[in-house]
Amino acid sequence: MKGFDRSRRFLSPLVILCLVGTGAQALARPSQSRTLSSPSVTVRAALLIQRESGQILYAKAEDQRLPPASLTKVMTALVALESDSLEATVTIDRESVVRRRPKIGVRPGDRFVLRDLVTAMLITSANDACLAVAQHIGGSEAEFVAMMNEKAAALGLVDTHFSNACGFDGPDHYSSARDLAILTEEALQDDVFAVIVRTAKTEISTIDARRHFRLSNTNRLLVNPDVTGLKTGFTSEAGHCLIATASRNGKSLLLVGLHFRHRWGGPMALLRYGFARVQGAEG
Repeated sequence: MKGFDRSRRFLSPLVILCLVGTGAQALARPSQSRTLSSPSVTVRAALLIQRESGQILYAKAEDQRLPPASLTKVMTALVALESDSLEATVTIDRESVVRRRPKIGVRPGDRFVLRDLVTAMLITSANDACLAVAQHIGGSEAEFVAMMNEKAAALGLVDTHFSNACGFDGPDHYSSARDLAILTEEALQDDVFAVIVRTAKTEISTIDARRHFRLSNTNRLLVNPDVTGLKTGFTSEAGHCLIATASRNGKSLLLVGLHFRHRWGGPMALLRYGFARVQGAEG
């Protein structure tokens, strides 16, 4: 973020090296330190890694281009946090008052600090907050989307292209499990982002304090004490999508799944499998 010195949260350069530097070969044969059957999970594409080592624990169609739904908002938030002060004032215009849910119900003329709109966008997946952020940063959604695609190129996301800021389905709006893992590692460098995505409930208000909004995280996995984030997504085409992070006994996992058949059971089965793998390797 321009003009701000923020401390760095956890980042595993080894993860980025494994995901980017070695390409698809890095995922060709996930390590099998012990005999442990993969869980029976129905998902179109998924990637599960141990963040400290970069070890691939589970991979399926990780480079397939698929609609990411509201996982898109991870990039929206990252670009916003890198582009302006968290305390910048954002004034809602008529174009930000969208009908498509989820939304928090902003009104033209409402004024928020940028931090609160990013919070609403990540916690409740609010499309009106998302669009307001995009228009504030880019001047228009189209210009902001160009910034998103520029950031994707800079991160080496070769199977990612955005056509809108909030994750609506479109033929030119896609990403892959691998690319979303790389994007998530980049976003988690920002302490503010990392705190927001692990927050279960909070409240924001307009700057004049006349309107208050209670926010509940759409990520139901946060009731599990091991889960530390991150972002849900759903559209009719994308199905149930999820990025999840979890930590146990000093071991951290990152899971990206696109189009789960079972929205919560599938991801939890993969996280349990991941912890069994990394803990079994130590025994």
